[in-house]
Amino acid sequence: MSDQISTSIAHNSEMPGRSRRNFLKTTGLTALGTMLGMAVPFERNLPVGFVPVALAQDTGHDLMSGKNGLTVLGDRPLNAETPVHLLDDDVTPYERLFVRMNGLVPQTALDQDAEGWVLTIDGEVNTPLELTIDDLKSRFENVTRQLVIECGGNGRAFFQPGTSGNQWTFGAVGCPEWTGVRLADVLKEAGIKESAVYTGHYGNDVHLSGDEEKEVISRGVPIEKAMEGDAIIAWAMNGEPLSALHGFPLRLIVPGYPASASQKYLNRIWIRDKEHDGAKMTGDSYRIPAYPVAPGTEVPEKDMVVLKEMPVKSIITFPQTGAEVKAGEPVEVRGHAWCGKGDVASVKYSLDFGQTWQDAELEPAPNRFAWQRWRAKVTPPQHGYYEVWARAVDQDGIGQPPLSPVWNPRGYANNIQHRIALVAVG
Repeated sequence: MSDQISTSIAHNSEMPGRSRRNFLKTTGLTALGTMLGMAVPFERNLPVGFVPVALAQDTGHDLMSGKNGLTVLGDRPLNAETPVHLLDDDVTPYERLFVRMNGLVPQTALDQDAEGWVLTIDGEVNTPLELTIDDLKSRFENVTRQLVIECGGNGRAFFQPGTSGNQWTFGAVGCPEWTGVRLADVLKEAGIKESAVYTGHYGNDVHLSGDEEKEVISRGVPIEKAMEGDAIIAWAMNGEPLSALHGFPLRLIVPGYPASASQKYLNRIWIRDKEHDGAKMTGDSYRIPAYPVAPGTEVPEKDMVVLKEMPVKSIITFPQTGAEVKAGEPVEVRGHAWCGKGDVASVKYSLDFGQTWQDAELEPAPNRFAWQRWRAKVTPPQHGYYEVWARAVDQDGIGQPPLSPVWNPRGYANNIQHRIALVAVG
């Protein structure tokens, strides 16, 4: 039977993934047997929104076909991080940007079809707006900014005890160039009322259950953050239209905050007179204790507060950990540093397991909330095993800890120092 399935799938592999999805959507699962070349006795039990496993790999390949070298952590929803040594570019290319989905990619994004797309701005505003993408492009100043986007759970794998969720290490981050309009400019045109407290963001992605009435994720930010001028309503990344995985046709980029605030597939911004309470805005979702707790502590919901500014971080992108170098000869070590507050103040490195620290050369950011390149020349004094540790410090003098910071139930905002191994020979 397995040979029969393989033969059938191979025969049907000429049907593109998008066509397969449309086929299932338009003709129903009763046609599944035709695609597989055999009966499917329990097809009526297949939940709405599930792609048959025999076709799932092909569908996933379609979505990830432009990515290169990423590590898939889960496929429902699709999540993948980038090995740190592949994040060496100053501007993160599409193929190296991590993937964080909360639901299913909407059909509009799969088809790259933005016809009739409208962004609604309503709630605590004087003039509710309904803007097409052409309206955004023509009525507001277009800007391009290089902005860090980072999953709030980046680094979750290093908490002890472990917490639930995708076990991101260091690679759920990137810094592409985004093109769009300032969120603040759009909100100013709508006229923000004095009663405005928070934004609420909505998109048209589909819940994992397939129920189009269920919210996938709807987060927001304090109105002061929205009006700072750094957040962008973007339609392009690195000069190209947004891809299906990254929010086509519109998304928010709210730098400094966890990427969950940067709503994909954006079609509505609701201005609230209170803290937003949309999907994944309450409970433990993207929240941390209001006070330090011991690892493993159960924290009452009333004592959890929204994660806002991400902590200062740095990574070492070159050389790759485990690299062989010449003893007594300098080798360049480099990486990036960034901070939810804005610019990083300094980056230091250690070659002796944190006993002494030296200043790295830190380049200025091309714009606020872009990551900053740092470099250092490191010379292993003799042959043997070495580790390079990196430590970024923010403008308030707060630096990365050598171990995981204060524990929280969902493993957010871990800014543990990154380190790599070097083997000196000769």
